Amino acid sequence: MTETMPARLAHFPIAFYAMLMGLLGFAIVWLRADSIVAVPHIIGLGILAFAGLAFLAVTTLYILKFLRHRDAVLAELNHPVKRNFFATFSITLILISIALMHLAPGISLGFWVVGSALQLVFLLYVMSIWINHTSFQIQHMNPAWFIPVVGNIIVPIGGVFHGFVEISWFYFSIGLIFWIVLLGIIFYRVIFHDPLPERLVPTLFILIAPPAVGFLSYMVLTGHLDAFARILVYAAFFFTLLLFTQIGLFSRIKFFLSWWAYSFPMAAMTLAAMVLYEHTGLHAHHVLAIGLLVIFTLIIIGLIYRTALAIWRNEICVPE
Repeated sequence: MTETMPARLAHFPIAFYAMLMGLLGFAIVWLRADSIVAVPHIIGLGILAFAGLAFLAVTTLYILKFLRHRDAVLAELNHPVKRNFFATFSITLILISIALMHLAPGISLGFWVVGSALQLVFLLYVMSIWINHTSFQIQHMNPAWFIPVVGNIIVPIGGVFHGFVEISWFYFSIGLIFWIVLLGIIFYRVIFHDPLPERLVPTLFILIAPPAVGFLSYMVLTGHLDAFARILVYAAFFFTLLLFTQIGLFSRIKFFLSWWAYSFPMAAMTLAAMVLYEHTGLHAHHVLAIGLLVIFTLIIIGLIYRTALAIWRNEICVPE
């Protein structure tokens, strides 16, 4: 028997903000796509408008969930895996800020300040739990643990634009250091312990995000393509290539909302390829950027279709 809408609201996951990260990343990519292909700016603006409407819808529903099913929200916050997705809310605010930097600087600044502050608060909260935990097991570790870290690395993209250079270096340093720490732990977990649960397999794509976003932020902070920038971007390219070789693994899993973990890392990788081409002018980098733009666009179209189908079939917002 199909659950009523009020009952399904209790199962509305915070992970929906990962979808918004992907949509906003898609908008930012297309707003910048004219650097590699001749496309009208209106495409990016249209995608941004759609992402904005999705943000309002998701935020409204999650506020209603908090008001009517507070225990369910607290259960997500106390879950060793799901709590990491609360950082997707602050990251979403930061991405809105980035998307609006040149369109509405004042509004962009407001989103950046709130998003960055929430990101730091949540990171301190999560790290406090890491330090004082009594129940973590290695099986709880998965690439979703990168999410609170990636949010810090994103901050400089908007921070430098708004004049907060030193604060941006602060966030960048935190994100970069803990990316390296978590990377070792995650590879230890993947190699020496049980495979990831099917629902979490798509989160492997999050491995792409820290070096790709790190490259974008580092370029904003320094303004030039040096050795360290190349290390970051080519590490991101390698992770992308590695995960593309695992297409057989990803094609076998059934649809979960976690499929949206494919989206934001691919947005970051596509933007990184665009920025790399802008600085090198190499034909190979141009082809790479266009190829990633096409692949990313197809991924987003597929995700939107599959998510709409899952909503139609009542496969989302149900007990796990």
